[in-house]
Amino acid sequence: MSRSATSRPSTSKTAPKKPAPKKAYAAAGVDVDLGNTVKSRIHGMVKGTHGPEVLGKIGGFGGLFKPDFRGMKEPVLVSSVDGVGTKLKIAFATGRHDTVGQDLVNHCINDIAVIGAKPLFFLDYIGAERLEPAVFAQILKGFAKACKEGGCALIGGETAQMPGMYQRGEYDLAGTIVGVVDRKLMLDGSQIRLGDVILGLPSNGLHTNGYSLARKVLLGKLKLSLDAKPAGFTKTLGEELLRVHKNYQPALAALPVGLVKGLAHITGGGLIDNLPRILPSTCDAIIDTTAWKVPPVFRLIQEGGKVNAAEMYQVFNMGIGMAVVVRAKDAQTVARALKARAIGKIEAGRGVTRLAGL
Repeated sequence: MSRSATSRPSTSKTAPKKPAPKKAYAAAGVDVDLGNTVKSRIHGMVKGTHGPEVLGKIGGFGGLFKPDFRGMKEPVLVSSVDGVGTKLKIAFATGRHDTVGQDLVNHCINDIAVIGAKPLFFLDYIGAERLEPAVFAQILKGFAKACKEGGCALIGGETAQMPGMYQRGEYDLAGTIVGVVDRKLMLDGSQIRLGDVILGLPSNGLHTNGYSLARKVLLGKLKLSLDAKPAGFTKTLGEELLRVHKNYQPALAALPVGLVKGLAHITGGGLIDNLPRILPSTCDAIIDTTAWKVPPVFRLIQEGGKVNAAEMYQVFNMGIGMAVVVRAKDAQTVARALKARAIGKIEAGRGVTRLAGL
């Protein structure tokens, strides 16, 4: 027997919608849709680094840059690639990720500045266990800030989600920079002569080198908290270790042509290994280690880890981020312009750095 629709009150409710099934790739740890959403939000930050030389838009298969080489007789492209190293471990521990983005850009700019090049454009690579939108935004904010301040266009990059390759919440950074210099203005150290003076530009802490040893001593052996403020520090240990790597290129580029004979970016290898890269084979760099005050963080690492003094000058910058070789008669002028100080001189030798005053 049929039942009419009104034979009893209806107690049925609208069935809740079932959530869409998770895509197989997302279930495997790579959320393509999330990646697209996150990357779509970066255009505003990146656009601020673009000038008329940048063509196309972010998101293409390749970045487009139309350089203007007018005024150069023989333009030479200069490129470099680098990472931030285990300084990232401090970023993970503190939850602050914008400074390491700046570190990467500035490090790369300095590496081509020593040849006399000005930066044109920068590309980044971020490899992560999982794409965290807030972390990604901080990193890109750092890239954009440093590129804008350095006169460098951020024209593209790659973001890879690779579960199983990284620890949960961790990532890695790498960057590539391309710049240009007129061949006749390239710096290679070939003009360095006996009697020249070495100037030192102060660093902003460890910059991006020596963090494996620094973490082992400070966090491992001494068991310091990143929130601690050791004696002599003006910041917490975490803030000290996240100080931004300085960009020296704008100040160097403002100097009159011909004043600088050679430049050495003091990164991994310190003063001991980086100055010989620009020395003629018959010249030594004599560094007076008493000519500047070594920042407290380096003293703490040296004393806490019982590290040999000479090794400290090979692992860390020890407070000198860039070395500048000039004629003795130009030393005072250049030092004043760069806010640098004389830290050594060029003497006869075999192309090595010799430390005095240890």
